[in-house]
Amino acid sequence: MSFPRQCLAIQDTRPLPFLQPTMAIPQPLQNGSSAKKASAAISFLVIGGGIAGLSAAVALRRVGHRVLVVERDSNFEDASSSRGIRMPPNMTKIFNHWGMQDKLRKHGIVSERVFMSRLENAWTLGAHRWHAEMLQEAGGDFVFLYHSALRQMLLETAEELGARVRTSSEVVSISDDCRSARLHSGEILRADVIIGADGSRGLTRRILLDGEQDVPISTNLMMLNAVVPGDTIRSDPELLPFLKQELVSIPKPGGSRSSGKLTLDYELTQWVWFGHRHASLFFPISPKGDCAFYYYGPDDATTEDWDDVLPPNEVTKYFEIAEPRLKKLATLTRASRVQVTERPILDDWVHDSGRLVAIGEAAHPFPPGAIQASSMSLEDASVLAKLFSHLREEEQIPSFLYAFQNLRHDRCSKNRVLDMANISFMTMPNGDGAEKRDKSMRAKHDSGRDVLGGDDDDGNVAQWDDNRELFGYDAEDEADNWWVQWGLLRERAKAANVGGLDIFSLDVQVHKA
Repeated sequence: MSFPRQCLAIQDTRPLPFLQPTMAIPQPLQNGSSAKKASAAISFLVIGGGIAGLSAAVALRRVGHRVLVVERDSNFEDASSSRGIRMPPNMTKIFNHWGMQDKLRKHGIVSERVFMSRLENAWTLGAHRWHAEMLQEAGGDFVFLYHSALRQMLLETAEELGARVRTSSEVVSISDDCRSARLHSGEILRADVIIGADGSRGLTRRILLDGEQDVPISTNLMMLNAVVPGDTIRSDPELLPFLKQELVSIPKPGGSRSSGKLTLDYELTQWVWFGHRHASLFFPISPKGDCAFYYYGPDDATTEDWDDVLPPNEVTKYFEIAEPRLKKLATLTRASRVQVTERPILDDWVHDSGRLVAIGEAAHPFPPGAIQASSMSLEDASVLAKLFSHLREEEQIPSFLYAFQNLRHDRCSKNRVLDMANISFMTMPNGDGAEKRDKSMRAKHDSGRDVLGGDDDDGNVAQWDDNRELFGYDAEDEADNWWVQWGLLRERAKAANVGGLDIFSLDVQVHKA
């Protein structure tokens, strides 16, 4: 098959391919894989109704536990909801396990490849197709959708499974034994375990830091996050190719266009522009053709809050160096502006009481726009619930929470470093490094190869190989492996009453030393 190339506008009356979204992900049973129910059902209080909190509610209800989610906002619509989100295969695989593939298919758009060019002049760097063999092995697909659609989908599923969800319920304090929480209204809520899914600046993280400083580290970048309506894109001949395209190369200024006509199928594409301390991403997120629009650039004293929303006339000032199509997109929408900062992953995700645990951004903050940010929250929920599906008695609770941290810490740390490296890779300043990156990618492109594969000695794109490996991770398998290797061993040792020895506790102490 011919290798994908850059697009030129064409006239075609066929329906846009995303108007009938289909998923290439494997088709599991209608209700997903069967979930083992815990012998002892306990109560969980989940603080925060974002992706992490609602995912935890779904996962824990599937294994039979009682769940109450408390969300401080009065509804589930906020500034962060009106944006796009990218879901890698390791994330969509979990929805398949949970039997939510039909809901995901209704709202999500499958990405078949990514196309890359220079931000300043649209010079083609290359393209990368997500090959069916890799996706099949990973058990999922690349899916794009509205953040609000994902959140609503999780909310509906959690409530269908029997979780209770309360809004306008801000938690202001947690008891010393972490068995109860007080709301702003004064109401006291009690639970066997409290899950802190309240974000990187929430109460749970402050408690677990226990007075340690948590100052965000500046990356000197900010991000603009917007959505461009599909109708607006379709009405402009210059922008229409982002939705419906025949692809040919755009040459480097002063160079000659590659010869030869290309014939290929229409495909759903993520567009990425690399620039001098700038980068941009553009991808479809709904069957209507709405597209998410990310833009990274030098920071100008913005904040970490998503509610800093700029009108189009202020958005355009950030696009002075960008190619014409990006400049036009900037005039079409408002955008949320947020700092790109780095906060450390917590050393301790579990409170000394053994009854409070942090998940999602509360435990491992990711930079805005990172592809693995929400997937790590979903994996957290999947691992936590799988562990607690083996619960037989109350005294196992601390062991399961510490096992959760041990299983998740290194995985989240590696992904966080990789996502920040990907942002740095796209926004690399002009110089020898950027020139070497661009030449290497273009050489692969001209030879008909996928440009993000590190299949030679090219160090500039080697980190993309890590992406490929990380997509195959199965959260539930990791939890099952722990249970077989350590959980059952501990149970057998307890049953045999081997001198009162707690093997798992010894393992945790060594790990933390």
